Amino acid sequence: MTIKDDKKRIKTLGTQASTLLLGLYERGRRAFTLLEASEITGLKNQSLRNFIHKLLKKGILTRLSSGLYNIVPLELGYAREYLGNPYVVAREIAQKKFKKKEANYYISHSSAMVIHQMVTQPQLSVYTMVTQQMREHQILGTQFHFVTCKPHHYFGFIKHWVDKSEMIRVSDLEKTILDCLKMPQYCGGITEIAKGLWMKRKNLDISKLVDYAQKLDVGIVYRRLGYLLEVYEIPCAREIVRLQRKVSKPYLLLDPTLPSEGKYSARWRLRLNVSKEELLSVIRT
Repeated sequence: MTIKDDKKRIKTLGTQASTLLLGLYERGRRAFTLLEASEITGLKNQSLRNFIHKLLKKGILTRLSSGLYNIVPLELGYAREYLGNPYVVAREIAQKKFKKKEANYYISHSSAMVIHQMVTQPQLSVYTMVTQQMREHQILGTQFHFVTCKPHHYFGFIKHWVDKSEMIRVSDLEKTILDCLKMPQYCGGITEIAKGLWMKRKNLDISKLVDYAQKLDVGIVYRRLGYLLEVYEIPCAREIVRLQRKVSKPYLLLDPTLPSEGKYSARWRLRLNVSKEELLSVIRT
């Protein structure tokens, strides 16, 4: 179906509905807020809410969260439930929270791993890094988690086009690994990020990875990163030295999602509650 055909179909929906949808179409918006709908239609307060409610009942729109809506694609007919791209929805929730289009967010952790093709399993949750605390959302079977970071940890993201018209921010490959090493609970544990690191080892800029680690400056990240680089024998002797200089005395867990057990690595001051053999086995499967 062509753009011209889409516009013809929209005009059959009625004057106000077509004004809204065409206006959103011209703005390149699929998900939108009540404020945007008011700007386009001129409707306000209860008149606007009544108008939106009618479009929801007809299956022209889907409600994503309070004051946030999505257009149901015309080719799907009139569906009462339509999520659209979950990463775009995460972006819109963050932008609505921050009340600006340039909200401090990026798709992170296991969701970023999916985008970078570091995992093979489908995900039912979306993880987004933000600089202000936000509550979780569950929308049409998808869980949206918002992980709060300190403002100086908000770096290392790139633009990613999910289709021809929608762009999101996602952590780059190196920052994805570090975010996951910092909080393995948001990527399925240390074995998942270890497997992802191995899969993308030829694409990684190890010097950049260690630069990022120093900018992040989180003790456990130095240890987990250095240990994995050595386990997988990734050639980076200079970077290993840089990481070693940052290792302090207390022992910490390799994987915080698992019980405190296993051998100790004096070199990296880690308790290896995931064995080296297990880490090597995941790259053979």
